[in-house]
Amino acid sequence: MKWTAFTLFAMAHIAILGLGNWGTAIARMWLADGHHVKGWTIEQEVYESITMDGVNRKYLPDHPVEGMEATMHIEEALDGVEIVVLAVPSSVILDVVDQVIPHLRPGHVLLDLAKGLAPGSQLISQAIHEKLNLAEKNNPLAVVTGPTIAPEAAAGVMTTALVASEDVSVAKHLASTLTTQTFILHPAADPAGAELWGAFKNVVALACGLVDGLKQVGTLGGDNLKAAIFMAGFKEGCILLPQLGARAEVAFGPAGLGDLYVTATSPHGRNRSMGEKLGTGLNLEQALDEMHMVAEGVRAARMFGERAEALGIQVPFTKALNTLLDGYIDAEECCRRMVALH
Repeated sequence: MKWTAFTLFAMAHIAILGLGNWGTAIARMWLADGHHVKGWTIEQEVYESITMDGVNRKYLPDHPVEGMEATMHIEEALDGVEIVVLAVPSSVILDVVDQVIPHLRPGHVLLDLAKGLAPGSQLISQAIHEKLNLAEKNNPLAVVTGPTIAPEAAAGVMTTALVASEDVSVAKHLASTLTTQTFILHPAADPAGAELWGAFKNVVALACGLVDGLKQVGTLGGDNLKAAIFMAGFKEGCILLPQLGARAEVAFGPAGLGDLYVTATSPHGRNRSMGEKLGTGLNLEQALDEMHMVAEGVRAARMFGERAEALGIQVPFTKALNTLLDGYIDAEECCRRMVALH
């Protein structure tokens, strides 16, 4: 069945599954643009905060989401909507998809905000497609990635992102419908490239955060070093990701350099913040304990390292970071290896 019904809707009915900072921010933007938005969460405190006060006090306390209907029941979130947005961490997204599939109707389109590799080194979008096929569902799927720091987006700071689908007509319809005055979506036909860069940027952000941590403790941290590490990480991505299926040109768009730059430099970036904690001398377990939100870069670094090793691809940047995460070297030595090998 060809998915065409959605083209008729200028004002969409949207379910956002996962109300962390980005899920909440994107809900706020679409609410302000006149769309109908429901939100699903498994966190009682988030549900109660939104239901009673119209704000997500845990993740985005300064930006109300009045008008959003919150629920803790996934079937309620999907009832009466056209677009189902998957805004949960990559580590749990496939479990959420399993919960979603029994409630999917032919008119639902899935929009994935989690990027990268699923367990088994598949792209998340590929793993979702497999689950849909096994369930004999042919709902279209698109991914969104770009420089989207949640508090800024929620505050109305203009940004751009890529919405990519194997069916470019789906990407075009979504971009046309979901673009707002401040959130500008560009359609593309390379979801693999968008996902891969969306995940790899977190690895580079972790590394750049090390420099900020080193600067805090008064060693070799500084802007010169951060620029060198940023360059080394981008170079490795340009070598590795096309061999994993990304089109080379994605590196130079919002899903590549755009997302990479903001994630590696913004004080709001979770992965940069995680790297900063490691740079001050905390080990991985200690740094994770201090994180309020999930830092995807740790998992991404592991998976890109494993994928590269399986394919016989040399990734000295990623290898140095994983050696740090394993506790064999400190942050200063990790940075030295990243710079020296490039």
